[in-house]
Amino acid sequence: NDDQDGNNEAADKSATMSIRPSAPWTTKERLIAFYTKYQPDKVDGVDGILEKYAGKEDKLFHALVKKYGPEPEDPFFLGSDSDEDDDDDGDDEDGVTDQLEGMDLNSSNKKKRRGAAAKKVNKVDTRVIVQKISRNRKKAVTHVVGLDTAPGIKLKEASKAFSKRFAGSSSVKDKEIIIQGDHLEEVAEMIVTKFGVSGDAVFLDLDGEFVSYA
Repeated sequence: NDDQDGNNEAADKSATMSIRPSAPWTTKERLIAFYTKYQPDKVDGVDGILEKYAGKEDKLFHALVKKYGPEPEDPFFLGSDSDEDDDDDGDDEDGVTDQLEGMDLNSSNKKKRRGAAAKKVNKVDTRVIVQKISRNRKKAVTHVVGLDTAPGIKLKEASKAFSKRFAGSSSVKDKEIIIQGDHLEEVAEMIVTKFGVSGDAVFLDLDGEFVSYA
């Protein structure tokens, strides 16, 4: 019976993971999931806690993670390393990628240099875009595009660093890092200070306008 119960529980978990929601948790859903895991008796008081920490939600989650442990995984981010894309996400990502590829950020590099052509060095210019995306009034997510063009940076390791820094979910999808929450400025700063990318190569997407972080 125990084996059968275990199999049923695993099957239920697998079925739940296979159904990916269309958007990340709201802040309220995120807090409910946290307390459901660690302090179920506090679930009923979530509204009051959110009201108390309005505007300071990130600090709240930092404190909770430090006290109790890591946040439960948002089903929206589960399996996001796979090649299967959500149609809505794909449209956004393709648009961002096209914008990234079309940006003429280092036109001076196109000038011919004596002897450079003969070497045929396959050099990739580093261009990193950080943008905030919000859908259907859900909690925002921060997207990082182009970090794979920075030498020596592994996206999965960078994603783990972001997850630890912001005490929330972070995942890699199609060479793009998706971080739960609005961390536009903080992510750009971390890319420069922790990963050693030049500020001239990091750009913030502010309502469709790319602004250099330098």
